[in-house]
Amino acid sequence: MEHIYPNLTDWPIYKLSERRQEFIEEINRSCFLKYKDYSNEDLHRVLERVIYQERNRTKSETWEVDPPNELTFWNRHRHRLNEETKGKNPEEQRVILDEILRSIINRYNVEIVGSFRIKTFKFARRFLTLFFNVIYNPFKGRYAGKLWLSRKHAREKMHLVGPIEKIRRMAKEHILVFTPTHSSNLDSILIGYMTDMNAGLPGFSYGAGLNLFNSGIAAYFMNRLGAYRVDRRKKNHIYLEALKTMSHISIYHGTNSLFFPGGTRSRSNHLENQIKLGLLGTSVQAQRSLCESGSDKKVVIVPLVLCNHFVLEAKPLIEQYLRSVGKERYVRKNDTPKGFFAMMKYVFSFFRVDTEAVFSFGEPMDVFGHKLDEDGTSRDLKNNKVDIDDYFKVGDEFVLDNQRESEYTKLLGGHINKAFAEYSVILDSQMVAYAAFKYLMHTIPHTDVFDILRLHPKNVNFTESGLVEIIAQLKSLLLQKENEGMLRIDDRLRKMDANDILLSGMKNMGIYHTKKPLRSNRKGKIISQDLKLLYFYHNRLDSYNFADELYWKRALSFEPSLRTEEIQI
Repeated sequence: MEHIYPNLTDWPIYKLSERRQEFIEEINRSCFLKYKDYSNEDLHRVLERVIYQERNRTKSETWEVDPPNELTFWNRHRHRLNEETKGKNPEEQRVILDEILRSIINRYNVEIVGSFRIKTFKFARRFLTLFFNVIYNPFKGRYAGKLWLSRKHAREKMHLVGPIEKIRRMAKEHILVFTPTHSSNLDSILIGYMTDMNAGLPGFSYGAGLNLFNSGIAAYFMNRLGAYRVDRRKKNHIYLEALKTMSHISIYHGTNSLFFPGGTRSRSNHLENQIKLGLLGTSVQAQRSLCESGSDKKVVIVPLVLCNHFVLEAKPLIEQYLRSVGKERYVRKNDTPKGFFAMMKYVFSFFRVDTEAVFSFGEPMDVFGHKLDEDGTSRDLKNNKVDIDDYFKVGDEFVLDNQRESEYTKLLGGHINKAFAEYSVILDSQMVAYAAFKYLMHTIPHTDVFDILRLHPKNVNFTESGLVEIIAQLKSLLLQKENEGMLRIDDRLRKMDANDILLSGMKNMGIYHTKKPLRSNRKGKIISQDLKLLYFYHNRLDSYNFADELYWKRALSFEPSLRTEEIQI
């Protein structure tokens, strides 16, 4: 797909990076002004708390990426705060307090703000083509062995669903904020490559944990590819204000951005339903600033659901989730494959299997959740035109109201949460995992998830006829829900019967795991080698709570999946 800005020097993120120092100074001024109405006593208290927290952090939790003079910096400011303000009149005290505040703000912003280098970006394009060709298997079909040349192969394995052309038009006139689901550490890279190579969109700004910059190679690339640094150790008021101010001003200046509204990876693989509002609120603030300046540009929110047959980190993610929710009920088994053979089996699986990913874009909306028509006009539920300036005014005047904008952000989070379910594309692997795990739970009454997960996989085998029956019911139900606008279905599923879905789903599910969530053994029986992984992949469809709408009695009329005397708990 042709790029909307073929010349990288036209990209907003590049233009902002080229004036990085000026950008930092603008953030510094804006952030400093947020404390101008603080009394000396209140500002002294804020600075005292920040310095105390930072001195403790530098003593107890240090990273390689931290500046070598961290403790010296904070000790010097503690001395100024406690000693140099003594005996001074209020005006003299304020000068010292403001100097300390400016110094801290600048230190944070120099750390946070990233850059964008065209040469590095072009190299990353070539490298990621190789990387994703390996992930999506170039050793099959007409692209066999063409690692560096088959850019088309990687693109063909990333399917884009949704109003792509509309989003491309929006990107020319407005500012995009992508809000994707999050399940893997690869997500930012996947989205960046896909939006560039498949959708022809300019680069975006995104947050990356400061700990990722500990590695020299990772730091080199991330410092030059538009990532801004987020230090999750720092929870103090000034740091959070600096981070949000940076995001606000970056969007205001036209830089496309990406926020994971779930905040972190989904440990359970459920669709996110707890939306973090911190950085998301900066999109509302940026829209207010644009309206105040008289600009017609809109901050366009684009929900994005990543739909994959596999998650490389599925095993540790589900372990973390089960420990968190199960507490003493969850007993971890040491069943992780070890040794050279297990490692090589994992590596060879990259070259043996054939898989794909689906990126499902939702309808673009403004920061208040209104759908946008083709020319970017906001429309309410009755299709009436909405003037978004009115949301920031009292009478005819623009008025800053933090409480009001906080409520707008909560409403936006609700719209995004709803969009995740509505625009999620259901894959065959998710259907089969859901059918199998729910079938297992209905086979063994009066048990919960932790009872099921304590079963020994050798004692569990699934009846093919029962699974086929429930998959057939599930397909009919999903088609009905799609007609009601509740979700999307992978187009291939429409042409497949339940038997085909079962075979394809077992093949695709957790395709890179050495222990398979579901597979056929040599005797032709369907078994699970890892019930926790089966549960993990089942959870994506479990987000919809469809189990009660299926007719389990007919499915369970077939031979049960295990005999009661074989249950080991």
